[in-house]
Amino acid sequence: LATTVWHGGYNFFCQNIYSAPEVDKKVIGVLWWYYFSKLIEFMDTFFFILRKNNHQITFLHVYHHASMLNIWWFVMNWIPCGHSYFGASLNSFVHVVMYSYYGLSAIPALRPYLWWKRYITQMQLIQFCLTMSQTALAVVWPCGFPMGWLYFQISYMFSFILLFSNFYIQ
Repeated sequence: LATTVWHGGYNFFCQNIYSAPEVDKKVIGVLWWYYFSKLIEFMDTFFFILRKNNHQITFLHVYHHASMLNIWWFVMNWIPCGHSYFGASLNSFVHVVMYSYYGLSAIPALRPYLWWKRYITQMQLIQFCLTMSQTALAVVWPCGFPMGWLYFQISYMFSFILLFSNFYIQ
């Protein structure tokens, strides 16, 4: 996704939903897989229920996974490219780090060496701040990307900053 938008000449500050058709088609293809990954991540909740790990089903968990799935359904149907790439790129990177941690922690011999769990939440908070800042740039320098969506994204990132900060503090 990052290399496609970089080589495709996407504007970092604000990218309209229509640019070069061949670049947009690639971005839409990658974002479709990103959207599909949100469905897989939401299934965590059902696995927690099946394993009776109800302590892991928090408001933050349900809000995050249910809202991401629904929001990305909307994105893929109405604004599947353009400015939508940035948050998905950062989120994908954070998830690679996070799932690497979870995968390594499944190996008991490695658990004592996994000192970086708390930094994952810090990465998530940085991701939300960067996404909110980059979205605010598109409000300041509009390019034709739907303004209502930009305001929604800023408020949504703000809700994540509050909820994930509370999780981090606890």
